[in-house]
Amino acid sequence: MTQTETAPQSQATSHSSHPTAWKWYDYFTFNVDHKVIGIQYLVTSFVFYLIGGLMAVAMRAELYTPDSDLLDPNLYNAFLTNHGTIMIFFWVVPAAIGGFGNYLIPLMIGARDMAFPKLNAIAFWLVPPAGALLLGSFFFGGAQSGWTSYPPLSLITANTAQSMWILSIILVGTSSILGSVNFIITIFKMRVPSMRWDQMPLFCWAILATSILALFSTPVLAAGLTLLLFDINFGTSFFRPDAGGNVVVYQHLFWFYSHPAVYLMILPIFGIMSEVVPVHARKPIFGYKAIAYSSLAICIVGLFVWVHHMFTSGTPPWMRMFFTISTLIVAVPTGVKIFSWVATLWQGKIRYTSAMLFAIGLLGMFVLGGLSGVTLGTAPFDIHVHDTYYIVAHFHYVLFGGSVFGLYAGMYHWFPKITGRMYNETWGKVHFVLTFIGANLTFLPMHSLGLQGMPRRVAMYDPQFTAINQLCTFGAILLGFSVVPFAVNLIWSWMYGPKVGDNPWDALTLEWTTSSPPEIENWEVLPVLTHGPYAYGMNGRNGKGLNPSAPTSGEPAVEAK
Repeated sequence: MTQTETAPQSQATSHSSHPTAWKWYDYFTFNVDHKVIGIQYLVTSFVFYLIGGLMAVAMRAELYTPDSDLLDPNLYNAFLTNHGTIMIFFWVVPAAIGGFGNYLIPLMIGARDMAFPKLNAIAFWLVPPAGALLLGSFFFGGAQSGWTSYPPLSLITANTAQSMWILSIILVGTSSILGSVNFIITIFKMRVPSMRWDQMPLFCWAILATSILALFSTPVLAAGLTLLLFDINFGTSFFRPDAGGNVVVYQHLFWFYSHPAVYLMILPIFGIMSEVVPVHARKPIFGYKAIAYSSLAICIVGLFVWVHHMFTSGTPPWMRMFFTISTLIVAVPTGVKIFSWVATLWQGKIRYTSAMLFAIGLLGMFVLGGLSGVTLGTAPFDIHVHDTYYIVAHFHYVLFGGSVFGLYAGMYHWFPKITGRMYNETWGKVHFVLTFIGANLTFLPMHSLGLQGMPRRVAMYDPQFTAINQLCTFGAILLGFSVVPFAVNLIWSWMYGPKVGDNPWDALTLEWTTSSPPEIENWEVLPVLTHGPYAYGMNGRNGKGLNPSAPTSGEPAVEAK
């Protein structure tokens, strides 16, 4: 899908009124350039990732011993609640959808910007005040009812802080809805005329499916949280069991969004995987249409699996059976993607760059998390391990081993495009090794803890679980330390790294036809497509894309400074 021809000159527009590049301070303003907004999302979400990660390390340090001897129990509950909230609503979702989605979608479809640039900027600027509300809740004791905020617990603990938590999530949800509308219209209406649906990069398919899913599910969460806010502050009784309210209704409203939220976090990552794997394996993606349509299948089926979180909430047998089946069915399109990526790697000319290492690491981590997810989808087993550390292990293998590994792969893959400079591959590989070992050391033993019956969300536990918890704590410290080489490498490389050409990976999608970093409106002349996005080894390319002299080793071509 690379530009080998240009559109007629009449399609060009005058850019004399625009600066040639944004200044550093423009990234702190209400800027409508989709690339600026994408970077704003990425940087902001990474700051929240650091905050949420510090909370996680503090909790694991508390769990090093069975007694509550480091964190006050109320503070532990607040960290527990806000760690999960931050990692989901302020790290993975904004980074994957807001960050990579905003930066890449217009570039990948040949557009100059998003369909609604000002709406795009508004969507981002809802996130910082939402984060401020969330962190400000600690001045009032912090929300302490877990990231699910089930009533009646959420009705009786730290009401001011809980209200701030609810308002924070509603703001983030509003941002997600605005962004979803923008993505759908942009993809439908702003593709270059020469781009057919079956020529669109798979990342675009993933963002389209994610946006449709968000539009259906997010308003339901907002409605449930609004009713909960009324119960806390205005004396209503939607979820107050002592006044005729129904707490199970809240669970339905919450999980109707929050299980699809797993797909909101993982579908964009699947899109990133579908871009990274063929580029660094130098092979056409295996099963393009299967991957594209499976994203839509996950979007549809994912709306009908939420009750498997509620098998212990008095659900009738017929409902357990239906949602067991739907949960197992949703694994099928996910398996299609895994098979396609493995088939793409098979006999490929693999370059073991940092991006590719994280992509391969994601395959292993996510498959393990998916297998435990299949076990949890069956009602008898789920009832047995409900609210134990088995759930924590599964959740983190899917979302850390899946989403975070995918975000790292995307950051390394598109770093040269965003900055025009190359990161240090050695330190990137050190980052991968530390992250992979730390993640498995932290989360793998939790399966055993759960099967032995250790409950989650507790600061004090039976001493028989001490040794395994100490192992998890060592892993968490290593995992926290792994962020250091990543952050230092990218910041240093952004400022001083060697400059690279516009397409150091010799990739074929449209974003690599622009300058690195791209000019403000992406192209002087809109591109015209002449081949598909993954045509490596086809039409005489010999697995090398446009440049027949590009290297096939792990190191990209680098220009002199």
